[in-house]
Amino acid sequence: MNPVIYQDDALLTADKPAGLLAVPGRGADKQDSLYTRILQQFPDALIVHRLDMATSGLIVFARGAEMQRALSRMFRERKVEKRYVALVEGEMENAEGEITLPIMADWPNRPKQKVDVAGKPSHTRYRVMSFAESVTRLELEPVTGRTHQLRVHLAAIGHPIIGDTLYDGQAAERLMLHAQSLRFAHPGSGALVEIFSETPF
Repeated sequence: MNPVIYQDDALLTADKPAGLLAVPGRGADKQDSLYTRILQQFPDALIVHRLDMATSGLIVFARGAEMQRALSRMFRERKVEKRYVALVEGEMENAEGEITLPIMADWPNRPKQKVDVAGKPSHTRYRVMSFAESVTRLELEPVTGRTHQLRVHLAAIGHPIIGDTLYDGQAAERLMLHAQSLRFAHPGSGALVEIFSETPF
């Protein structure tokens, strides 16, 4: 299956399956990744951002160093609108809301992150899509982009993502978190780019 769902001369977007590394890790057993596979087809592709190995969905790659700088700046300056879908435990109290708990690395328990007053400001918006059988389907917008932000924030308010055993979620066949859509102004033309990936759960 070709993971690339959008491409032009400046950038491309690929759909990462759950369980595949976004970029190669350390060690011979961690060399297969979405980026490694993309390079076979697009040797000029460069990394802009990442997804956790357990998360599925959309990742943008730049084509060339100039576009990498432009796209990285857009992500850093929050000019890329990202939407995720998650299944979480329990029923949310509010139909929509915001979580602004600061996050930092939990150094003795890496790669875990934790909520801590000394952490970096972190901001997540959520909206309930549906609720059934003690499971809520949420649309999530990470305003900031901290490591494990959505997972930490939802666990912290008592609604861990299903399949997220790192943050005390119930076990499942996968982490129920998917990067569903991206929306941004094309760094070359300025035209609006909207990319969507169907949620697989």
